[in-house]
Amino acid sequence: MEIDMSKNALVIGVTGITGNNIAQELQKKGFTVYGLSRKPGIIVPGVKHVYGDVLDPASVKAAVADLPVTHLFFCTWSRQNTEKENIAVNGAMLQNTLDAFAQKRTLEHTVLVTGLKHYLGPFESYAATPMETPFKESQARLPIDNFYYTQEDILFKAAKEQGFSWSVHRPHTMIGWALGNAMNMGVTLAVYASICKETGAPFIFPGSKEQYNGVTDVTDARLLARHAVWSATDPAGKNEAFNTVNGDVFRWRQLWRLLADYFGVTDPGYPAEISPLEPRMAGADEQWAKIVAKYNLVDHKASEIASWWHSDADLGRQVETFADMGKSRKAGFRDVQVTPDSFFELFDQLRAEKIIPPRA
Repeated sequence: MEIDMSKNALVIGVTGITGNNIAQELQKKGFTVYGLSRKPGIIVPGVKHVYGDVLDPASVKAAVADLPVTHLFFCTWSRQNTEKENIAVNGAMLQNTLDAFAQKRTLEHTVLVTGLKHYLGPFESYAATPMETPFKESQARLPIDNFYYTQEDILFKAAKEQGFSWSVHRPHTMIGWALGNAMNMGVTLAVYASICKETGAPFIFPGSKEQYNGVTDVTDARLLARHAVWSATDPAGKNEAFNTVNGDVFRWRQLWRLLADYFGVTDPGYPAEISPLEPRMAGADEQWAKIVAKYNLVDHKASEIASWWHSDADLGRQVETFADMGKSRKAGFRDVQVTPDSFFELFDQLRAEKIIPPRA
């Protein structure tokens, strides 16, 4: 069979929740997929792995030197202590990657994945001056430092200079298959609920009253992958920024009952005060080790696969947060993912892979 040399993709951050799912979707569409990561570790099936550090210009240039890449997907970030440091580090990561292709001139399209902090602001001023919901791509940037804005500007400049098209995706809270990923609420809640089930503790909602009662949405990593590959290959997706969410909305007070029913734990309703996971799960590694031994699970620490702080940040917001998908619908991407199914299908996979205990 003749190989289509115009369909060679490089995924930066291929072992993470976003990059992993994009790599799998690209393969379904007939792409040869290369994945760049800093060192050998998790292997993504079907991906040709290369190794380099995007913070080291020489390293990333050497890693991609012989790759006939036409489509680039930038799906990684590095959290720093301040937003100014985020701007410096994450800006450099993208700049170094794009510079590595400057002389090659093989790129046809670059996809940058950011998030809804485009509208909410960075962690240090998170939701201090949020935009009005539903978030729309046409809304102006917030007048504050944000590494997403810096990355966009780097992308726009490189695209103009190098002659490739671009697209930007802004997902919300991520749900999907990936372990050890800071932004995967689905796995975090699965570990939390499993501990509650084993110990007989109530499945207490850890966030704010505003999040518990307000309208919100999430992003299934599989839908994000389909959306990103669509924008990279369909003319309607070129040189545009898109919100990427499931396409339905819900209230956590509704979904929390469904999650509790799935795990067979007690949903006591909203607690008297906010009850974050991070302090309550301080001893989770010890408890999880007992669960792993009892059910013969894959030997992970709870702290390796659950991200208490990130789910606390998402669920602790005191503002309503959801995004409009009208721009994508009008452009031709009409995919919708039912949110409860995003959770339940992930939980089923986690059980099948022996990451969490079987159903009682």
